[in-house]
Amino acid sequence: MVKIEFLGPIGRDSLEIDIKNLKELKDFFKEDEDIQKWLKISAVAVNDSLVSSLEMELKDGDKISILPPVCGG
Repeated sequence: MVKIEFLGPIGRDSLEIDIKNLKELKDFFKEDEDIQKWLKISAVAVNDSLVSSLEMELKDGDKISILPPVCGG
């Protein structure tokens, strides 16, 4: 199981799911239009390191963070 956390204005509770890579995470949320919008514009971190490959292998206990763009001053 991996833990998914949604940061900032996404406004979702964390959850744990059994997936092998980030492509499976994208597929898991394919019916959730709200999350799909966020995934298109957000960075993704695995264990606090930014990643860009959907094929990155995930291990039991990994933490995936969905990081929406932030503006401020």
